[in-house]
Amino acid sequence: MKLVFFGTPQFAVPSLKKLLDRPEFDVLAVVTQPDKRRSRGKRLSPSPVKAVAVEREVPVWQPRRVKKDAETLEKLNAANADAFVVVAYGQILSSEILQMPRLGCINGHGSLLPEYRGAAPVQWCLYDGKSHTGMTTMLMDEGMDTGPMLLKSHIDIGLLDNAWDLAATLSEQCADLLVETLLKLDRSQIQPVPQDDNAATYASLIQKDNYKLDWTRSAIDLHNQIRGFYPNCVARFVDTPLKIKATAPLGSPYWEQLPPEIASLQQQWEDISQIHAAPGEIVRIVKNLGPIVETGNGKLLLREVQLSGKKAQSGWDFANGTRLEVGHRIDNA
Repeated sequence: MKLVFFGTPQFAVPSLKKLLDRPEFDVLAVVTQPDKRRSRGKRLSPSPVKAVAVEREVPVWQPRRVKKDAETLEKLNAANADAFVVVAYGQILSSEILQMPRLGCINGHGSLLPEYRGAAPVQWCLYDGKSHTGMTTMLMDEGMDTGPMLLKSHIDIGLLDNAWDLAATLSEQCADLLVETLLKLDRSQIQPVPQDDNAATYASLIQKDNYKLDWTRSAIDLHNQIRGFYPNCVARFVDTPLKIKATAPLGSPYWEQLPPEIASLQQQWEDISQIHAAPGEIVRIVKNLGPIVETGNGKLLLREVQLSGKKAQSGWDFANGTRLEVGHRIDNA
């Protein structure tokens, strides 16, 4: 099968590598976003997908606006591809492009459609506290993740999984699902299934305000926000920004889902649970684990934090380094 691959971030890399490694596929070219300056004053850096394509000596096309770039459109049309494979490319494809390949444009999307259509499905499903998710392959149409579905795969979400963990797992799952989808589609062994628009939910682009922590929210809601928008959620400590990078909600609903070193707090829980303080106040500092913070409902263990201008550190090291004491406060962002 002759393919053109569209993708940009690390999430798309396993899919590209899998297609390049399988003898059934011939990846004619890779379309990816233009190189970007990753930090101020530094040279342009290629996308992770481009880096793989260059290493494997696959032609790379980088139009700024693919649907209006005449040269790229001409090359796509001339490729006479069986399918265009799209994974987190980052641009909208025009009707003209969608109609070029024989089998259509096949997208790997990081949710169980029609849930979490849009730009950030992994992050928002964690924010919402979902216990499972998966990948969907679909035939693209002109809408935002609205095309008919082809295949799905499922995965359970652990209580401590963050967006990077989940994305890494899903990206590998996406690669396998795309191979299965392409082979079955070519053999007419898949019947596309229309999405139920009435059941659709949306995963919008993440905004800076989504990173701000408010300790009057519940412990589980804060935990889901922190792992969903990892590693950027922020509070304040002594008027200094403090990123909260990893937490654990405490209490009877969670002990069985936590690792033994945290679940051992169950032995102290009768005492800890009876402490009442203002949201954001430190109620206990646990040796080798870190501080426990009062929230609007429940208590939250801070497992990893990062003070502005400093390296990330464990909650225990943070407590020691700042001489944190019970009664000290971590403020809202």
